[in-house]
Amino acid sequence: MLNKLAKDELWFKSFCQTSSLLAEVIHTIAQSGIKIQALHFQETATSPGIIFFDSHAKKAAVLEGILEQAPFCEQQLIAISLDVIPNGFSWQLLSAGASDVFMWNSVENPVQVLAARLSYWDKADKQLQYLQSKLIGKSNIWQAALRQISDMAATDCPILILGESGTGKELVTKEIHHLDTRKDKQDLVVVDCTTIVPSLSGSELFGHERGAFTNAISTRDGAISLANGGTLFLDELGDLPAALQPELLRVLQEGTYKRVGSNTWRKAHFRLISATNRDLAEEVKIGNFRQDLFYRISGWVCHLPALRERREDIPLLVDYFLKKVHKKNQPVAPEVYQYLSARDYPGNVRELQQLVSRIANKHIGEGPFTVGDIPEADRPHFQNRESFFGKEELAQAVKRMIYAGLSLKDLKEIVTNIAKEVAIDDEHGNLKQAAQKLGCSERILQMHKKTDIYINPYLKIC
Repeated sequence: MLNKLAKDELWFKSFCQTSSLLAEVIHTIAQSGIKIQALHFQETATSPGIIFFDSHAKKAAVLEGILEQAPFCEQQLIAISLDVIPNGFSWQLLSAGASDVFMWNSVENPVQVLAARLSYWDKADKQLQYLQSKLIGKSNIWQAALRQISDMAATDCPILILGESGTGKELVTKEIHHLDTRKDKQDLVVVDCTTIVPSLSGSELFGHERGAFTNAISTRDGAISLANGGTLFLDELGDLPAALQPELLRVLQEGTYKRVGSNTWRKAHFRLISATNRDLAEEVKIGNFRQDLFYRISGWVCHLPALRERREDIPLLVDYFLKKVHKKNQPVAPEVYQYLSARDYPGNVRELQQLVSRIANKHIGEGPFTVGDIPEADRPHFQNRESFFGKEELAQAVKRMIYAGLSLKDLKEIVTNIAKEVAIDDEHGNLKQAAQKLGCSERILQMHKKTDIYINPYLKIC
């Protein structure tokens, strides 16, 4: 049962075996002006809360209490021990969904700690509501990313955004810059590191003096100078030429740089946000990226999920993009949502946005968007299925299975089982979405049992 407390009202549940100290703690909190109310064990609440426990509490019960409550209060949940915290238990509490864990008597002024958290969470809620209006999606994985983005915006440390092409790295950067509360904040300056030419010694980053190289007919400020007092966004940082990595590191460490062709050191202070679709940790291992620079840019690391990891957001994104392009609130046929939610998007959200634009351009009249509005090139093609997955490779796999003594019935069962397991795995266990992808009933997948006998030996062949 949901208890609709006010957002500024703190709730608590107690798993303490001794109640004398708990009553004193609750009284102290209430005396400070913080509203606090006990929740019954069957109740949940969306406002911030506290789970109290002591050394005699049953660990399993405490963890279960956090697991039940955490999804409702969006990680605004603190676990507080009234005496000691068993060794290693803090990590279990955090894994269950607590945002922090501490001992009441170990903090100098615990009431001030709570008041500061409530104030921060109130501000974070406002930022989260803003981000939700700009960065569309309601899936759990996307909401977790938005909460992290809100937290990152409150600091000035370097941020590294990781994600595949088209997941929204530049859009996220713009929103972080928008939420930046620095006084006299200057501009956001974007540099695409794939366009930096090593032979020009990083002129785009550091600027140059007149005559520094051929065609340098005038003095020019670089991105670092332009970003002074603002934000420098280095897109695709993994492609930054190796020769320029030490120079960028010096700027980040010392706050100084030289224009190309100059002997004068200049100062610059900016917030750095970097993004890449590469595995920088792996790039460090093979020697393509400096380890010290990697550590310097990784004050915060944010992973943006691929669109296939948040398919439930696709209908929302479709509606959002249609409204931007079409400017009319026309309905979308369920079959269109179904197809768009099931197909693959190597280009992620950017590819979906372009596809929606093509659908909107093809649409005629004031009626709903239907499957006929999907351009022919973007439709599923069934007439050339063999060429789609490679007829030769399939023929070789089938030949080897026939030589192994398998019958036509065996082949059908193998392919059917592989298809079911691939679909279930792609949809992270969501049988409804897997069934939609395969064009079968959900009940068929519910009856499916994973069998290593048929699948694993022949996956290697295929």
